[in-house]
Amino acid sequence: MKQMTLRAYAQKHKISFFNVMKMVKSKALKTITVEEDGKEVEYILLDEETEKKVSQTIKENETSKMSLEEENTMLKEEVKRLKIALEKCNKRTILA
Repeated sequence: MKQMTLRAYAQKHKISFFNVMKMVKSKALKTITVEEDGKEVEYILLDEETEKKVSQTIKENETSKMSLEEENTMLKEEVKRLKIALEKCNKRTILA
């Protein structure tokens, strides 16, 4: 089994350090804590099986992106909803 620091793992897979921490907390990745120079350092234990699972989930997240048209319609609906909420707030402040 290979060992790799959390930051090195994040750089290797081109994901954020925060996402690596979430995977560690959800026990998707196995870790060990080693004391080096009086500091506790967490290392990720790399297995072939876990690497395949993690890389597959990362690829799924990348491929599940919306098309531009879908994103545009979603944003337009959000703008409409926010305009309605703003009008309600303005009416409340006028009445108060």
